[in-house]
Amino acid sequence: MWAFHGFRIGRKRDSFDLKLSRQLKYYYLRFIRLRGQPHELALGMALGVFTGMMPIMPFQIALAVMLAMLLKSSKITAALGTWISNPLNWYFLYYYSYKIGAWLLSLPEQNAVFAAIMAAVRAGEDPMVIVGKILGAGGLILAAFLLGGLAMGLCSAGPAYLVFLWIFRAVANWRRKRRERRRWALKKS
Repeated sequence: MWAFHGFRIGRKRDSFDLKLSRQLKYYYLRFIRLRGQPHELALGMALGVFTGMMPIMPFQIALAVMLAMLLKSSKITAALGTWISNPLNWYFLYYYSYKIGAWLLSLPEQNAVFAAIMAAVRAGEDPMVIVGKILGAGGLILAAFLLGGLAMGLCSAGPAYLVFLWIFRAVANWRRKRRERRRWALKKS
């Protein structure tokens, strides 16, 4: 072990940092190597974000890939886009999907069933258990969750498409310029 400005850093921590750094670099390289037209890639990502906002946790990727196949966009970026819902924000996605859906359907914002579902989400229960609780809650609660998730998905898919279209166009331009530089270097030598 060695000290750095009063902090002791051990080999175990260094190993973790190195592993995390390699993992992030790997995903970055995989991301910039995605093939397809920027529109197809961005549309796939937007479809993934759309389905990621839906409170259908274990079925999000399947729905995103099906939509991508129907709309002829990238299935890989559709699956990646669903990662917008992850264990760090499941509680907020489920909470706001119900709140928005309840508001749209003029349902009471608080009830015992909603509290039980949110307790299951907060406790990190298995996604199938949470889906079972939502399905068992009845038609109006289910409708509130789905309608709220649909509204959140529609509101976030458009901006996601525009942001990722810009990103994928920038990556395509970078690739094109890199190819031109390589060709120019080969001609020069």
